Amino acid sequence: MSGANGLQAWWHQSTIYQIYPRSFADSNADGIGDLPGITSKLEYLKALGIDLLWLSPIFASPMDDNGYDISDYRSIAPEYGTLADFDHLVREARLRGMGLILDLVVNHTSDEHAWFQRARSSRNDPHHEFYIWREPAADGGPPNGLRPRLADRRGPWSHRAGSTICTCSLGDSLI
Repeated sequence: MSGANGLQAWWHQSTIYQIYPRSFADSNADGIGDLPGITSKLEYLKALGIDLLWLSPIFASPMDDNGYDISDYRSIAPEYGTLADFDHLVREARLRGMGLILDLVVNHTSDEHAWFQRARSSRNDPHHEFYIWREPAADGGPPNGLRPRLADRRGPWSHRAGSTICTCSLGDSLI
């Protein structure tokens, strides 16, 4: 596939390797993969012909959804390392001519994220508009009658601001 100028898009010419940091390489023997562990494997990955690393979420998270429930987009999950570890990984990848893509999920946050905490505190808080809210059903349950598939999971409903929030997730089929 070519673009308007007849050149292939960069991702059509690259070998991309996705890494789930938690299970990839553990540098400190705590049983959890981490950023320094990934950095330690860059030579090996380059030798395999990898051009681009795609990292699953590495940001601070309560890990209720494998890191996709981000609580702070400006911090690295402590089990993976630090911002300095991330900066080092980026530098080392660049030295080897390798790119880095972050699996950055900006369309939802953890219920522990500061924005969500503020949003659920009041309908008048400016962050309230960042989320999709609906009035609860007459029985106080979800507004649309659907329930999360996972039996042990607490519902995503917040009544603090006088309405409920629907976490729009395909996995839960809540919409």
